[in-house]
Amino acid sequence: MRRYVLLTAVPAAFAAGFVASHLVPNAMAQAAPLTPQIIDVGAMTDEQIGKLVPNVGTLRSRTLVATQNGTVAVQSGNVPRHTHQDADEIQYVISGSGTFWLGDQQREVHPGDLIIIPRGTVHAGSQNTSGEFKVLAIKLPPQAPNDIQFVK
Repeated sequence: MRRYVLLTAVPAAFAAGFVASHLVPNAMAQAAPLTPQIIDVGAMTDEQIGKLVPNVGTLRSRTLVATQNGTVAVQSGNVPRHTHQDADEIQYVISGSGTFWLGDQQREVHPGDLIIIPRGTVHAGSQNTSGEFKVLAIKLPPQAPNDIQFVK
């Protein structure tokens, strides 16, 4: 019985912590401990997400969670093709559809798609066909400020 409780309690605690830690609405990185909250990222406007990031296309980004192990941000807009050498990235498409550069090809994406981008992989939003791209972007580990290399 004790083993059963341990086998069910640990995953449940992990899941609860994961959900709580990924829904914190702060514009800047938050120090631990995280505060459980719920935020409707789908309803966030560009103004709520933030100003255009200089020299990165039409990208707007707002960090929701920052820990030593990773970050979660909501992003909107389009960015030029680029790579990250020191961070893996996972993007969940909230809204917008069109083509997305992944590796050496353009792929069709739409709301509900999960895009896995291993470090060193060329990626970018490309041409939206329906609404502007809005994604939830997870970086593992946190992306260093200088870890973006633009690709032609």
